[in-house]
Amino acid sequence: MQIDEILKYLPHRYPFLLIDRVLSLDSGSRIVALKNVTINEPFFVGHFPYHPVMPGVLVIEAMAQAAAILTFKTKNELPDDKSVYYFVGIDRARFKRPVVPGDQLELHVSIAREVRGLWKFKGEARVGSSLAAEAELLCTLRPL
Repeated sequence: MQIDEILKYLPHRYPFLLIDRVLSLDSGSRIVALKNVTINEPFFVGHFPYHPVMPGVLVIEAMAQAAAILTFKTKNELPDDKSVYYFVGIDRARFKRPVVPGDQLELHVSIAREVRGLWKFKGEARVGSSLAAEAELLCTLRPL
């Protein structure tokens, strides 16, 4: 899935869109998405000027954005302006290595379960074969 289709499934735009490409997607199961991390990211100006590191919360947010795409593809729906897909919880988040400019962040997210519109996912962010972060994510669609 290229950026033009990703933009149909996520309301996020620069500088908060954190998915550049979807490498694979098994509807109802899992997604692998890609975030290219460049020195041009606005957060690197202050985090940290002498040693740029992608904030961990943004690594987790990238996983949540991948989860949103997976949810909408699983439901065979597109988001609309009458609702919003909220990221409502994080459990068991762990950060294993820093993500720095030049890294390609590969986001592996799978559906753990869905109950009454509350979705639980297991996510991993990898740089090459190295685990950068992992977490369990909770998301839900709510009317505006």
